[in-house]
Amino acid sequence: MMTRTLRTPLLLIAMAAAILLMTGCQDLFLERATKQPKPSRIGKTNFNHEVDPILRGTVASEGVLTGFQPTVVRGYGLVVGLKGTGSRLVPANVRAMMLAEMSRRGVGDSSIGWGHLSPEGMIDSLDTAVVVVEGVIPPGATKGSTFDVRVFVLPGSSTTSLESGRLYTTDLRPGALASGSKQAFPLATASGPIFINPFIRPGSTQSDAVNRLSGRILQGGKTKEDMPVKLRLATTSHARAMTVQQAINSNFPREPGQSDDTARGESGDSLVITIPPSHAEETERFMQLLRHTSLMVGQVDATSQVVRRGLLANPVNAPSARWRWCALGPKAVPMIQDLYDHPEESPRFAALSAGAHLDDALVVPHLLDLAEKSSSKKRRLLAIQHLGRMGVNPRIDIGLRRLLEDEDVDIRLATFESMLERRDPIIQEATVDGKFLLNQIACSYPMIYISQTGQPRIAVFGSAVELANPLTLNTWEGRLLMKRDSEEDDKLQVFYRPDTSSRATIILAPEELPDFITFLAHQTSVDDPSPGLDLGYGETISAIHELWRSGYVPADFKAEQDRVLAMIIANETDDERISRPEFDSPDPPADYQPTRPGDPNATDLSRPSRTGLEGQGIPRDTVPR
Repeated sequence: MMTRTLRTPLLLIAMAAAILLMTGCQDLFLERATKQPKPSRIGKTNFNHEVDPILRGTVASEGVLTGFQPTVVRGYGLVVGLKGTGSRLVPANVRAMMLAEMSRRGVGDSSIGWGHLSPEGMIDSLDTAVVVVEGVIPPGATKGSTFDVRVFVLPGSSTTSLESGRLYTTDLRPGALASGSKQAFPLATASGPIFINPFIRPGSTQSDAVNRLSGRILQGGKTKEDMPVKLRLATTSHARAMTVQQAINSNFPREPGQSDDTARGESGDSLVITIPPSHAEETERFMQLLRHTSLMVGQVDATSQVVRRGLLANPVNAPSARWRWCALGPKAVPMIQDLYDHPEESPRFAALSAGAHLDDALVVPHLLDLAEKSSSKKRRLLAIQHLGRMGVNPRIDIGLRRLLEDEDVDIRLATFESMLERRDPIIQEATVDGKFLLNQIACSYPMIYISQTGQPRIAVFGSAVELANPLTLNTWEGRLLMKRDSEEDDKLQVFYRPDTSSRATIILAPEELPDFITFLAHQTSVDDPSPGLDLGYGETISAIHELWRSGYVPADFKAEQDRVLAMIIANETDDERISRPEFDSPDPPADYQPTRPGDPNATDLSRPSRTGLEGQGIPRDTVPR
């Protein structure tokens, strides 16, 4: 038995050892906690992001949109339905790819209706041609969105014309034109009848018919999936991401048929943006509203005043101020109405533009005054455009109708487009055999206007425009003749044959221009036995243009400017740019890139005119929009 004196020192030693052990463990835990902390991403800066003061407190101040750029897509396709003007000459690598693609789509399979045709037989036929197809997908386009595409023949091909051709369904992919395993995933498809530049003679093989190897398909492209758009935040923060998400979804609530919320956070770094169905046709406008959406939900009056002060302090901020008010919605209208007659032009027009977007009827007299009297043509055109977007208002309709009598052709055409958007009943509209829309507009200036992008359309301005009398026209190398002998003769005789081997027909045609246009395009049938030539959209315009050039149409002739090529060139990278290869051998190199007719970086003779419509100048040249 241990004595008391012995137990006491041992107990003290044990207690000291326990204290030392506990202290050591605590130090160990503290060391682990302090020397090797878990990495934190809170507040991490992803990139430097500065915005104008007027944009502070908006979605734009928190980050940038990615994926919201036009996307150039292209691919190889097969044009069918040519009348012996095609070619069997195809580079070996492109031929192999086309054969594989056609087999995959079932060409040659009699069980699905292809009959005796085989992929090889189709490519080797002179009624087909392998072509390059390219287009630009609009930014943020949703699945099923359509866009125009351009089509042109391969260099080295013996194809003489794409007239009357139809593009067989082909895939369009982003990036440089490629074949085989180098191809990117397809984003869209393209198909449809090819619209040849109407200001050349169809079927011509003369050197001045520079565009017979190039055409376009209006609304021929179609997206396969939604084009993804994301908002990338400048600073990683789940709290900020949630704030931005709530602000966007509050301003753009989920609509029927919408696959997801407008904004959905996928991390503290980014949000996925889904474009609402109501904005699917105007994605760029939607993105402007989204970028300018205020993060201070519900504080409309205070935010409107802040924007107002920022604009008056620095009028250069007018575009941003306009979009900020638009994004705030109708509650912002009372805050901007006193600016409608502000003495300074920039603040005044910013407020008027926002008021028009928010459908404030008080802007109408101001915008009509600008459209009629402004010394700035740009302001006049913008005022007309804003009026066209507003809701039902008889005062707008009456004011726009007056502008149809304006001396400036651009003002008249802008007015026509705004009236179309407003569905003004004084504009008559009819569909001609499903090929194009025909409009008739009563006014004092006789004019023909055609569209070259989007919806095929021919518009006839003026009252009772008739073809001249007498009339004699021989065009399209003798395949189309028109004749009316004297002023007393009210019968216009038309001689036409589709090609040189076809039997000719002689038909009496109407002399009033709208009826004559319908006659050119109409296909006679049991259901509608009225006479017609069954011409396509481009051929119909070409026939009218030949009459106009010869002085038989007492009207002006205007055409919408073709914007497709300009968009492609503006949005493609250097690596994607198409250049002309050398064809020294029967088979071109595997990585060749064909030259696009019209490419300003090429030396191709088929380059379109930069000063007028595609094709060479003529004595009575037309004026593009």
